[in-house]
Amino acid sequence: MGSSEMGKDSNFTDEERKSEMDIIEKNENSNKKTRRRKRSSIFPRFACMRLDDEVSVVETPSGECSFDVEASQNGHAPPPPHLVVMVNGLIGSADDWKYAAKQFVKAYSRDVIVHCSDSNCSTLTFDGVDIMGTRLAEEVLSVIKQHPHLQKISFVCHSLGGLVSRYAIAKLYEQGSARRACGEEMECSLNGSTNLCVEEVSKRKIAGLEPMNFITCATPHLGCRGHKQAPAFCGLYTLEKVASSSSWLLGRSGRHLFLKDCDEGKPPLLLRMASDSEDLPFISALQSFKRRVAYANTSFDYLVGWSTSSLRRRNELPKCRNLKKGDKYPHIVNVDEATSVSNQEETPTEAKINGRKSNEMEEAMIRGLTKLSWERVDVSFKGSKQRYFAHTTIQVTNYCFNSDGADVIQHMIDNFAV
Repeated sequence: MGSSEMGKDSNFTDEERKSEMDIIEKNENSNKKTRRRKRSSIFPRFACMRLDDEVSVVETPSGECSFDVEASQNGHAPPPPHLVVMVNGLIGSADDWKYAAKQFVKAYSRDVIVHCSDSNCSTLTFDGVDIMGTRLAEEVLSVIKQHPHLQKISFVCHSLGGLVSRYAIAKLYEQGSARRACGEEMECSLNGSTNLCVEEVSKRKIAGLEPMNFITCATPHLGCRGHKQAPAFCGLYTLEKVASSSSWLLGRSGRHLFLKDCDEGKPPLLLRMASDSEDLPFISALQSFKRRVAYANTSFDYLVGWSTSSLRRRNELPKCRNLKKGDKYPHIVNVDEATSVSNQEETPTEAKINGRKSNEMEEAMIRGLTKLSWERVDVSFKGSKQRYFAHTTIQVTNYCFNSDGADVIQHMIDNFAV
């Protein structure tokens, strides 16, 4: 009896040991999984593989390479009323704005539809600002026809795309007047009558829509001709002169950027675009927008200088010691709220044409463009591993390689006038 009971006890002990071993193995496996999770949090997956599914985003082909980005709508939801046109720079494509387009739509899913333009991609960007601007204007009109519900329009542009968009909006600019009631049975101060008082209201539109935001990133508003505007030339006159004489390598766009064009004896195109010319109302079109914003790299942009992209004279640039990074936008180091207006007298056209010294033309362009108010946002990627690609990082051309510019895009979104 005693021996049999002891055998039973020993068997029971063995079974208990097995179960305990199983429990220990399970605990070890779970600990391994938690360690893996911790490692993955320390070493995150590639950003380009990370997806945000909070808002479902739909890409719809809109042309040969262009596409529209909007949130997938419920059956009864009204279509978004605000068109945001995103325009690429030199040798760029519609895909360059894909990340930013999705972020805009996720932030304003009920308000905006984003169109990433493709009318000027790849080598078509060599055709010249005027030809490219005309193509973009035609593309915008065709997009508006596809979306008859649209009421507002904004432009977000990178590099050369900012100049192209400035030309396009001048082509699309419309100015009319509407009669608005002041009130019923009120004596009109204009004629003393007691009829319904009305007032003339000027209506400025772009392609029939209300203009809202005109945003440029690293755009050479003052061109690239000399005067230390292109950092790649190190401010050396010899290099700048060689680059200027080689501008034909970039086709008509190169001639426009280096102010080497003189079609039919007219001033260079960028100079003409700093005022309302006989050709097109360039400044009136820009003035029609509720906001004008210039994002500019303070350093490490080897193609477009800080001065030309922020529409400032070099002595007006903020001192480096005053540039401070914030927590929310770590690469935004300075924001100048909308400031107008250059009260200085404009340089006469004859003086612009005669001699055509780069500093005189630059001054004339600054005076013309700063008659309007501009918000200026200074960006610095100093200390970032991606700083040497600042020209594309400010746009987040490719999230895998330009992810540090995500806070710049977020700043655009947070301050966007819907």
